[in-house]
Amino acid sequence: MSDPEATVEHAPTLRWTLVVPVKDARLGKTRLARHLDDPGRMALVRAMAADTLAAAGATEQVDRLVVVTGDPEVARLAPATVGALVDVVAEEHPRGLDAAVRAGLARARALDPGNGVGVLLGDLPALRPDDLAAALDAAGAHARSFVPDADGTGTTLLLARPGATVDPCFGPGSARAHADRGHVRLDMPQGSTVRRDVDVRADLRAVRLLGPGPRTRAVLDGLGPAVQAG
Repeated sequence: MSDPEATVEHAPTLRWTLVVPVKDARLGKTRLARHLDDPGRMALVRAMAADTLAAAGATEQVDRLVVVTGDPEVARLAPATVGALVDVVAEEHPRGLDAAVRAGLARARALDPGNGVGVLLGDLPALRPDDLAAALDAAGAHARSFVPDADGTGTTLLLARPGATVDPCFGPGSARAHADRGHVRLDMPQGSTVRRDVDVRADLRAVRLLGPGPRTRAVLDGLGPAVQAG
């Protein structure tokens, strides 16, 4: 009798190209400006982006990262962080997050037409490769999907299988907007690091508890009490 396991064809793991939009640090995370001076805020934005890229680049299913940014320092940091895995799209005339995302998705589809594509926000400084891998595995079952943020109202990861269109609608209430556009909400655990983005000071405390990447940790240590309270 033949071995049943020998006759089963296993589908190959779906490969992914992820778009990571990063706002110019001079304009980013303005809700933290009440607590941080401009140099501290800009350093934090760039450190969070670098830690996000490092974790995404270490995720097994990810073939490439397309970074869309108008920040020359982020454009320099990206290849220094993840090497040849990254492709940088210079955002010379910023027109908002959704426009940056669409530019990145167009580049991703052109570079890797057989891959799934995703949009990963660049402010996930505690991101762990295993959490991102779990989300990508779950996304493989759906043409289009998304991961909500920790509050359940925003979106941290927007995904589409090869050939499926992506309809980005980032901003307040984006989780509902993406669901309305046919993206399936992925049931990632509340504590998953792929859900923990940073917008306000309380988010920094949550990131501290999860354990941020080394660049973010170093910046937070240098900022001291200004970022400790919720």
